[in-house]
Amino acid sequence: MKITKEQFEEMKAKYDKEIKKGKPAKGPKRDVENQTNWESYSKEDLMEVLNQDGVIGLKFHLTEYTKEVAEEFHGADAEQYIGRINLVYSPVYASSGIDRSGRVQGSEEYYDRGQTCPPYCE
Repeated sequence: MKITKEQFEEMKAKYDKEIKKGKPAKGPKRDVENQTNWESYSKEDLMEVLNQDGVIGLKFHLTEYTKEVAEEFHGADAEQYIGRINLVYSPVYASSGIDRSGRVQGSEEYYDRGQTCPPYCE
């Protein structure tokens, strides 16, 4: 699924405030103690973005599911996602380049298409 810049910023802020600072993630009814183990992506989802004109790579961002994003994209399963660490990716375009400090510049397009464990574990 493609998410908006605003959704990405909200998820990133939640991650920065809680997980990145070493605090437990906050779920709607409890802290998330059994955090994300892994996230997988299908070749088709990744290639859909990588095959866009001018895309030379992907930039991955650590985020944390907010209540709003979990409810919008996971519906009845939303409670299982709120507070979980998540990877969001954005395309890197040849025209984006690298900034003066050597950081790869991503675009302001964000995708959240992974399957997360938990709740979906083998």
